[in-house]
Amino acid sequence: MRCITLWTVLGLLLTAVVTTANDWPQFRGPSGQGYSSDTELPLEWNESKNIAWKVPVPGLGWSSPVIADGQVWLTSSLTSNTGASLRLLGYDLTSGQELLNTEVFHVDDSNSPNPKNSLASPTPVLDPSGDRIYVHFGSYGTAALTTDGDVVWSTNFPYISQHGNGGSPILYQDSLILSIDGYDTAYVVAIDTITGEERWRAMRQAPVSQAYSTPLVIRVGETDQIVSVAAYRTTAHNPSTGKEIWSVGYRDGFSNVPRPVYGQGMVYLSTGFQTPSLLAVQTNGVGDVTDTHVAWRLNRGAPLTPSPLLVGNELYVINDFGIVTCIDATTGDVHWQNRIGGNHSASPVYANGRIYFQSEEGVTTVIQSGTDFQILAQNELDGETLASMAVSSGTVVIRTNSHLYRIASEG
Repeated sequence: MRCITLWTVLGLLLTAVVTTANDWPQFRGPSGQGYSSDTELPLEWNESKNIAWKVPVPGLGWSSPVIADGQVWLTSSLTSNTGASLRLLGYDLTSGQELLNTEVFHVDDSNSPNPKNSLASPTPVLDPSGDRIYVHFGSYGTAALTTDGDVVWSTNFPYISQHGNGGSPILYQDSLILSIDGYDTAYVVAIDTITGEERWRAMRQAPVSQAYSTPLVIRVGETDQIVSVAAYRTTAHNPSTGKEIWSVGYRDGFSNVPRPVYGQGMVYLSTGFQTPSLLAVQTNGVGDVTDTHVAWRLNRGAPLTPSPLLVGNELYVINDFGIVTCIDATTGDVHWQNRIGGNHSASPVYANGRIYFQSEEGVTTVIQSGTDFQILAQNELDGETLASMAVSSGTVVIRTNSHLYRIASEG
């Protein structure tokens, strides 16, 4: 049930988040594809080197940090014998001081149905106008908040998923876009960011099943598309109406997690569990393009969880077991494939000729981008790291299962 407070129409904030080019306002950064223009990120760190601050994070959550206007935001779940408190947390980027710790929803459930998931896994998204923080807790609810923690509106889209929530919300102009993918119902939905009212809903083609991917806005020619990866099929939609533009099918893919990336006139997407493949799909088609617009396919080394990374003409993927593959994005030819170790859920980040891969065991491996494989550093922190890093103004922000770190070069 949707609930709108008296703040809704006025939308007035005493404290605003104003996003800039140096911010990291959504899952995988400004473009949603893990690419940063920052040239001063640290290369090396450990528990005693280049740690600007380290603060404990209450509860458990695998939402990735987002950053704007010198503030870091994430969500968490605090459990008790009465259920779980689903919360928004805010920290000062410079000092690590906690700025906000507020409950958004309270639910009867207290445990994630999957040990690699949490009740607070979707990453928040920050309104570029500085007015709102949007949070999504899957079927438990979606809400808009001020930076003071006031709930502007809240709404709910019930669905059943075997492994809990996962996909993050995105913004397109004044719409909040969600992929809702359960094994009972599945659709893409647009919500008015001011009122919380539903604007359109695009139902998935049967059969449907669970998926946990985050949509991506792309520009094709003179028009925008929203690409949404789902079980058995990926679809592209008109952002204003939800009308389906094209779709591509894959027979046995479900529980899709990786967010797609876009470039070279193609969307690169992972087909999900069972037998994962990575597809390069040309985006200028209409209707079902399964047999006409798949440019190439990678079967060996495709990821189940981490998202791909496109840098120029090279596409990088890391599978869940620590094998990195560098691919010619145009042809699908493999330049190299090497194991860096560890288990991987976080999505990689590119900055200044370097690619950062975080393992679940707390190790960040940094490699040189390019068609020759070269490890530059391996940096270990305490704790588990399933959330993806955020970067801003020469610093790296990493969330572990117990702490939040700001990493910056000394001096």
